[in-house]
Amino acid sequence: MLKKIAVLTSGGDAPGMNACIRAVVRAGVSKGIEVFGVMRGYEGLIDGELKSMALRSVSNIITAGGTIIKTSRSERFLTKEGRKKAIENLDKYKIDGLIVIGGNGSFTGAHILQQEWQGMVVGVPGTIDNDLSGTDYTLGADTAVNTALGAMDKIRDTVHSMERIFVVEVMGRQDGFIAIRTGLAGGAEDILVPDNDYRIDDICEDIKKGRKKGKVSWIVVVAEGVASAEEIAKLIHENTDFEVRHVTLGHVQRGGSPTAFDRILGSRFGAAAVEALINGQKDKAIGIESDQIVLTDFTKACQHSPKKMVLDRELYRLTKLLAT
Repeated sequence: MLKKIAVLTSGGDAPGMNACIRAVVRAGVSKGIEVFGVMRGYEGLIDGELKSMALRSVSNIITAGGTIIKTSRSERFLTKEGRKKAIENLDKYKIDGLIVIGGNGSFTGAHILQQEWQGMVVGVPGTIDNDLSGTDYTLGADTAVNTALGAMDKIRDTVHSMERIFVVEVMGRQDGFIAIRTGLAGGAEDILVPDNDYRIDDICEDIKKGRKKGKVSWIVVVAEGVASAEEIAKLIHENTDFEVRHVTLGHVQRGGSPTAFDRILGSRFGAAAVEALINGQKDKAIGIESDQIVLTDFTKACQHSPKKMVLDRELYRLTKLLAT
């Protein structure tokens, strides 16, 4: 019988994590389960930073960005000795199941932990990059796109008013999710993403042709994994002699109050994670496909989704079509 569970957030924070924590605590308590929050992710698990969480300890957090139990990236958890200490603390508190909220690296750590620990581990996808398999959306991705879009809408006012070229850098080291959706929704003329080769000469030629047709403003959205906005802006200026400005949105995309979508998703994910542990599920990640909650093995969840790659290519082609 499941008596005690713990929840931690790991890696980069993502809007909606608090909604998920809230759901884990309240769904767990409603089933007569004692719930512990692990402070600072795997680092806190190694250091034994577990605290009991009650219904009121998660009051009024559904609207907040970040994570109330903090997060970190743990080099120590990558070592056998670090995981041994983490397991000792799980056993010390008599934890039966652990819920890990995070992205690819967090899931990889959760999978390794499951091989070495007798308890059950399930994961909740929490990353703004939306780069995991087994789920259509990850926590925080929708909010991050809307945050970037809000900034880009303001930038476009200046772009149009001053008839300039702007290069806007968004997050996405290995995935173009934020860049493609922000670019399409914001009416960008071009988008540079990690899995799509680009030619600066072609971009510059398009800009020159646009100017001849009377197009006085231009926005290029670039994912950080491709190049810096400053670098792309410099290349465009050198090849066109036009005035170019660059903006890097940075970590503003991680923060802020989550959208309704992410609040609901976090709530559903958290409750589903508790239910999965009750049903004896382990070494799996919670996800959502076609609006239905699903479970996927950690090993598969950590892979990049081919389905998402196809969709991204379709959205990119649509962006280019509509930018003419």
